[in-house]
Amino acid sequence: MRDCPFCRASTPDEEQALAMTRKRVAAGDPQAIFFLGNQHEYGQYGLEKDATRAVELYERAAELGVKEAHYDLACLYAHGADVEKDMDKAIGHYEKAAMCGHVRARFNLGYMECEAGNYDLALQHFLISAKMGYDNSLTNVKGLFMAGLATKADYAAALRGYQSAIEEMKSPDRADAKALGLDEIKRI
Repeated sequence: MRDCPFCRASTPDEEQALAMTRKRVAAGDPQAIFFLGNQHEYGQYGLEKDATRAVELYERAAELGVKEAHYDLACLYAHGADVEKDMDKAIGHYEKAAMCGHVRARFNLGYMECEAGNYDLALQHFLISAKMGYDNSLTNVKGLFMAGLATKADYAAALRGYQSAIEEMKSPDRADAKALGLDEIKRI
């Protein structure tokens, strides 16, 4: 049942998958580098949890254009749990991820600006991510509107953009997945 639906090859075990990933890393595959960094960050596939190695791999993947690597680096530096907390690095990586179209990075920038009292910048970040279909941003634009920090036109633009993005993402397969609860699978 866990065979590949395309080629019917059996799913490799963790050791085989790790060997294949390392081979792709040696070939310079950015997604494989990011994936291996993830395994080191969380101590999966039989690897020890190693934040230093994860950061090295994420930085390499980020240099190769993987926006998720920028986002994960930003989260590591912002929280400072496994690495030394460095908000300048966190903001830099959030900005790079946001410029590549990472919605949660854009939202986090808006949240950070809002916390700093920079409501105009926060609003701009929230508007962009709301128009990309991120509901938390739409909620925050509404909150800014209710507080008198955003205009009715800002909220209307965010709502229209959000609805447009959601409409573009609709598909029968997505609806079936949602009905099965598969849309709730999230990254650890």
